[in-house]
Amino acid sequence: RRGVAAVQGQAGPGQAPGRRGVSWYVALLGLAEHFRTSSPPKVRLCVHCLQAVLPRKPPARAEARTHLQLGSVLYHHTRNGEQARGHLEKAWLISQQIPQFEDVKFEAASLLSELYCQENSVDAAKPLLRKAIQISQQTPYWHCRLLFQLAQLHTLEKDLVSACDLLGVGAEYARVVGSEYTRALFFLSKGMLLLMERKLQEVHPLLTLCGQIVENWQGNPIQKESLRVFFLVLQVTHYLDAGQVKSVKPCLKQLQQCIQTISTLHDDEILPSNPADLFHWLPKEHMCVLVYLVTVMHSMQAGYLEKAQKYTDKALMQLEKLKMLDCSPILSSFQVILLEHIIMCRLVTGHKATALQEISQVCQLCQQSPRLFSNHAAQLHTLLGLYCISVNCMDNAEAQFTTALRLTTHQELWAFIVTNLASVYIREGNRHQDLYSLLERINPDHNFPVSSHCLRAAAFYIRGSVLFSVRQGRGLESNNMVVPAMQLASKIPDMSVQLWSSALLRDLNKACGNAMDAHEAAQMHQNFSQQLLQDHIEACSLPEHNLITWTDGPPPVQFQAQNGPTTSLASLL
Repeated sequence: RRGVAAVQGQAGPGQAPGRRGVSWYVALLGLAEHFRTSSPPKVRLCVHCLQAVLPRKPPARAEARTHLQLGSVLYHHTRNGEQARGHLEKAWLISQQIPQFEDVKFEAASLLSELYCQENSVDAAKPLLRKAIQISQQTPYWHCRLLFQLAQLHTLEKDLVSACDLLGVGAEYARVVGSEYTRALFFLSKGMLLLMERKLQEVHPLLTLCGQIVENWQGNPIQKESLRVFFLVLQVTHYLDAGQVKSVKPCLKQLQQCIQTISTLHDDEILPSNPADLFHWLPKEHMCVLVYLVTVMHSMQAGYLEKAQKYTDKALMQLEKLKMLDCSPILSSFQVILLEHIIMCRLVTGHKATALQEISQVCQLCQQSPRLFSNHAAQLHTLLGLYCISVNCMDNAEAQFTTALRLTTHQELWAFIVTNLASVYIREGNRHQDLYSLLERINPDHNFPVSSHCLRAAAFYIRGSVLFSVRQGRGLESNNMVVPAMQLASKIPDMSVQLWSSALLRDLNKACGNAMDAHEAAQMHQNFSQQLLQDHIEACSLPEHNLITWTDGPPPVQFQAQNGPTTSLASLL
């Protein structure tokens, strides 16, 4: 959001109480602002100056504004939540009795509801926001902002139906006040939530409408391009969720062109004429990271793992630079999601030690934010389960996947976890009852809970693996399957599949009497074995390897060093 300095900042001399000659008020306000904007901010002195206003019994406007300023400074710069809440509650109470005092009134309501949520008092935040929304209908900017805020609160509570309803109300209000730009923002936000709910039949017409609004809207070039980025990110995500990797390419290309266009535009300070247009979706630097992120997601699904690693490295470098100046929580979310993807890349390409260190990095990020951990705990245990498989710790893998299943309600993640758990049972070889019980739940031909082509393919693979393991005497047919698998694995490159494929080719060629081909396959198998064994020993020797035993509560803070590898590569070789 730009252009509302009087709302975000402290009152300047021009915002005095309204009585001429009250020089003490102007002087104290000027001093407070000087201390607040010092580098670093002198918060204690700023608070003292503002507190000195109140004993002098200033007029109601000055009193309400001073309480707002004190609450804002205490909220943003200290940990004194109780005092901040007291000042914001007084600002909200007093300002409701003053006509034409909307900025102070609704800024107080907005900040106070944020504080309530931070203190886990959501039941206090909701009625406050509803009251503010009810009385702000004649103030378009604040009415839209408060609707967004309440919708976000419902989203954090996983009440996506209520959030979608509010965003629909906001879109209609924006249409009435003549703001097609903010109407598009409301609709795109609603589309994002519908994608989260998997209401795909509702998403299609909404995205079509959004596309028309975005193309027809003529306004600030940066705002227009940011709308287009939002729209294209939703389209790309929609295709990727469905596993339609080839359909993504045209949208992804447009998205990359959009972000290049935005980077060349100057962010001028000309304010929109319609106050309802005073919103930005994301800063352009954040949009750049987001485009890297969806590019990584596409590269992962398409099997271009080297490309995924290249874009992940670029995005993480950009994030490190941004986090030096910006403490926005969304940056940590981006970082965790990028790490989740690159960890899977590392495991596939045979870099387990690096993957384990990056899992530890995710743990550290989650330790800093309870909300981040709550949102990513299931994914974190899933990644640990995949790591356990890679180092042949099958009991730990089962425990990690079981924990992840307990923590998730997300259907796609559930299907991903269950298919990997089934692979654990297959490798153990003596879990037939558990395996067949799982197979009933992941039958892609009957009641499969997700539409993703990738996850359906994984389910077919698991069922096929079970059937393949009981087939005998079909050497030529097996050879015809293994050779293409080997070729594809070398392109990705998937080290584990190359290892298994070379072992199968060695044994198949031996059985068929092809001595030279068997020798060549054996040599390849030996090379892959040595690479994986070295990485295996390094990973199991790291102190972070102890994470495989963590299945409850927040991530452990410290790790004890391992004496050496406690697992074997035997079953992989």
